[in-house]
Amino acid sequence: MASDHYFTGVPGTELKLRTVTVHLAGAERELTTANGIFSPSRVDQGTQVLLSETPRPPATGNILDLGCGWGPIAFTIAFASPDATVWAVDVNERSLELVRMNAEKLGLDNVRAVLPDQVPADLVFDSIWSNPPIRIGKQALHEMLEYWLPRLAPGSDAWLVVQKNLGADSLHRWLQEHLPDFDVTREAISKGYRVLRAGRHDS
Repeated sequence: MASDHYFTGVPGTELKLRTVTVHLAGAERELTTANGIFSPSRVDQGTQVLLSETPRPPATGNILDLGCGWGPIAFTIAFASPDATVWAVDVNERSLELVRMNAEKLGLDNVRAVLPDQVPADLVFDSIWSNPPIRIGKQALHEMLEYWLPRLAPGSDAWLVVQKNLGADSLHRWLQEHLPDFDVTREAISKGYRVLRAGRHDS
């Protein structure tokens, strides 16, 4: 189907696997991607900015990659924090299959690739990283962030990368207005992107 998007649950297009070589966690790695997902040919620029501008993730606990795509953020976190559990969450089932396939290839047994409703309802996260799916529209994006960000443990941080031209500054203001338990700051500007930090208050 020509109308498929990377946020389509089950892409209607015929699966066409491809091999790509990408730089992740300090090394060149050969991974499998496919059509019908976000940025299948490379690590997109927004994700590159997020990975280069975000501090090292917590060493342990539960860490969420929200809107994981084929997994570059989740894999980077998993390499950096092998004792943490990385939850790679996406609505695109093809993306999740690729995350599972590549995690096995990379020997990363701490990655859990799941649909949103497969995350235990009582699970609290020690960090959230996301290159959020801006193109799903403001309302859906806001609903997604209002659901997941409050699941951060007190004193923990969420890190979001958003292109300036796609509303980074307006999202920054919205987060400040609608999430009173968080301090929201702009931590970096690079290549037309903003990296936002949403830190949950300790109490």
